[in-house]
Amino acid sequence: MTPQYLGNKDLLDRRLTAFLASRTVQTARVLACYDWATSLSAETDCVVSGFQSTVERDVLHFLLKKRIPIVVVLARSMYKHIPEEFREAYHDGRLLFISLSQAIRTSQAAAKARNHYVAELASTVVFGMLTEESSLYEIYLQLSGKTGKQVKIVQPKGCQGDKVTSPSC
Repeated sequence: MTPQYLGNKDLLDRRLTAFLASRTVQTARVLACYDWATSLSAETDCVVSGFQSTVERDVLHFLLKKRIPIVVVLARSMYKHIPEEFREAYHDGRLLFISLSQAIRTSQAAAKARNHYVAELASTVVFGMLTEESSLYEIYLQLSGKTGKQVKIVQPKGCQGDKVTSPSC
């Protein structure tokens, strides 16, 4: 399917950072994701995500509040009306929607395809939480060996490096 666009397509010319987070996240990771989101700058950063998991939605609210430009990749058909939470960013040119499907609802296969698309669009991919059991782990493995693509895992204070999460970290 050919992607459909709604909003400021010029955002695709910026250096994009993907944010992907599993549905299940430890409390310390949630706070670290919030810290990451609040550390971003509206002048230099642009975040791309599906903004579907709870943590992704929470991060979205921080990004909108800080006026960070965002690219929302939908695993369903394009919105017929801009949702209220996005209207200001849309009218200010800080938002782009990309739809990858004509489906009314998001399927698991469409969500997986969306997450791969999000990761490919970005020059840096940030994982809010990652375990070997996560559906995102496949993306992590694919990207880890690619040159020119930065891959990061948000770490709570006290944890070191970009390692796949262990229960203690």
